[in-house]
Amino acid sequence: MSRIAILGARGRMGAAFARQWAPQHDVTALARPELDLTDLAALERLVKSLDYDVLVNAAASTNVDRCETERDEATVVNATAVGLLARLAAERDARFIHISTDYVFDGEKDTSYVETDEARPLGHYGQTKLDGERLALAASPRHVVARVSWVFGPDKPSFVDMIVDRALKNPRVEAIADKTSSPTSAEDSAEWLAAFFDPANPGGLYHACNSGSCTWQEYGQHALDCALQAGAPIQARTVEPIPLASMKAFVAPRPRQTALHTGKLASVLGRPPRSWQDAVADFIQRKFR
Repeated sequence: MSRIAILGARGRMGAAFARQWAPQHDVTALARPELDLTDLAALERLVKSLDYDVLVNAAASTNVDRCETERDEATVVNATAVGLLARLAAERDARFIHISTDYVFDGEKDTSYVETDEARPLGHYGQTKLDGERLALAASPRHVVARVSWVFGPDKPSFVDMIVDRALKNPRVEAIADKTSSPTSAEDSAEWLAAFFDPANPGGLYHACNSGSCTWQEYGQHALDCALQAGAPIQARTVEPIPLASMKAFVAPRPRQTALHTGKLASVLGRPPRSWQDAVADFIQRKFR
């Protein structure tokens, strides 16, 4: 049994972590209002009061467009606070696990990104997350940074829920067909990251998503197909394609291709993460059970 402190426990990933780790470990799960990453002094006092072997940060400023307009806040939450947490964990010889993003890449690579590929963010969100990664890894070689993308799970609605819910009410749904990445099951990620409670597993940077890649349209189509198989009374059977350029309300630039290669994570787990298709199918089956 490990003592695990989770920050951001009401988010999609943090909630999954808390729920899945609690039966086997001593878990302290923190979220707002007790957790404010913009108040660094209060954050330091809070973390110093905790008793933990592993400190997990699933909290972040993740609204990509807001990060472009509220840059100071994004920098504090996604970078400065991360550096503080990493230092505090290192000072007590604890491991720090930090959740990052595929948005550290510019999307210009035609194949899946590996951990050694150069990160070149297009927007402020990606830059602050990259800065946070670097601060975390600089604090201790034992610390772990896990990049994820397109996260879905039962604790907070995601794109998967949105597309299925729309198809239940409307005869037509659509999704972007020229943007590609790798979906991540929050519940699967809890299982993967628990491997790093073992101090024998090396720290560093890992891509922690399900195997494979897809466009938003393919992601949504698979979700609808699975919902139909589960007996859901969906009206829309096909996800219509739309281009990324049609999303005029977007403020921040979005990288077009950020599929993540998971070979490094597989070397720690002893097996590759299951496919995103299997993870989505399992999620949809349980959603309509």
